[in-house]
Amino acid sequence: MNTVLLMLTALLVAPGTPARPVLSPTEAAPFTAANYLGSSGTYAAPVADPWRPQPIRTPRRPDFVVGGHGLTDVQQAVDAAYRTGGTRRLSIAVRPGTYTGTVFIPAGTPPLTIYGDGPADQVKLEFTIDATITPAQWAAQVNADGRYAEGDPAWPMFQSCATKTTATAALCATVVWSQATDLRLKGLTITNTLLDTVDRGTHQALALRTDADRTQLENLRLIGRQDTFLANADNVNTIARVSVRNSYIEGDTDFVFGRAAAVFDHCEFRLVSSRKASGGVIFAPNTHPGFPYGFLVTRSRIIADDGYRSAPTGHLGRAWDQGAGATGYLPGITPNGQLVIRDSYLGEGFDTAAPWAPAATTARPFLARVDEGRDLNDVNYNRLWEYANHGPFAASMLIEPANGAGVYRRGSARLTSLVFD
Repeated sequence: MNTVLLMLTALLVAPGTPARPVLSPTEAAPFTAANYLGSSGTYAAPVADPWRPQPIRTPRRPDFVVGGHGLTDVQQAVDAAYRTGGTRRLSIAVRPGTYTGTVFIPAGTPPLTIYGDGPADQVKLEFTIDATITPAQWAAQVNADGRYAEGDPAWPMFQSCATKTTATAALCATVVWSQATDLRLKGLTITNTLLDTVDRGTHQALALRTDADRTQLENLRLIGRQDTFLANADNVNTIARVSVRNSYIEGDTDFVFGRAAAVFDHCEFRLVSSRKASGGVIFAPNTHPGFPYGFLVTRSRIIADDGYRSAPTGHLGRAWDQGAGATGYLPGITPNGQLVIRDSYLGEGFDTAAPWAPAATTARPFLARVDEGRDLNDVNYNRLWEYANHGPFAASMLIEPANGAGVYRRGSARLTSLVFD
């Protein structure tokens, strides 16, 4: 006797569920690039300061050239730009090639554009560095070629990590690190080449870390495994804004994270299983609990590799809960990561029962409000949301008996039948 089952593919609708919350059109209205990038100053007293970054233009004649007959190292060009001073935007063209070593861009650098003078996948900034090493080991590894010396512009950045008294180098383990306001990066591949040389444990290995306001990234390829891109703020009380467009970011654990107000537009995020075959996490925002704007992902693609598609255990994200390991999550005090993924493609490979993971530092279980009139910034709940997405993971799959028994969630549906012997 044949049994007929009905497969219903229901588009998720507001308010969603406590495990997978969805915004309504009215709730989603404030979550736009203009609002995420519209304020500067402190979280306690933000100032209206509209920032509308335009596509990055590169000059016909750059101020500095790295590669070819120019300088041999990107750090040399950054140091030269810093020493030039002034308020005029300066530019560094990087010829195709592989440039091994870290690049530190200090606060006080004039407005700077660093761009690849060729296809992004052929202009490579690379280094292998693991956060688990000691600060002394970090210093010896990063400065093996003597690129940082006392009196150099980036020496204070180097020293701030080399003299740490912590057990590990932690978030100093990055290839490119910027503390400079108004930085623009375009057409580069930045890779922390630690990649799969370590086990699936905790091995933070950043490709890019940005700490300052008005950081603009375009046509970048950021490649790592854990903590690939840190969009941060060097002052925990001050807003830092980041704009990322037309870029590719790859990793397996919290590989887009930080406290910045960041907008990701037309980007691709790829969860990979080559080091960590299950339970990977893409986003880990660390937003100030009193600020409504953390990360906005719009018109982008969120996908996973074959390993995750065959065994869907990936997570879209989780809160970081930075600094609360000893105390546990303290509502209104601990950062409460905020993220909206909207108008984007969500591919296969993610956990339908738990698309959002417990918080990274505290293991705080994910929980969202789904009641009528909910406060989207309630510090007692998570602030990770979806809106108007499409693709396989933007819908919920339900299989029900042909006689109609069972419960079908609200939403539009596509109905097909499956026949089993």
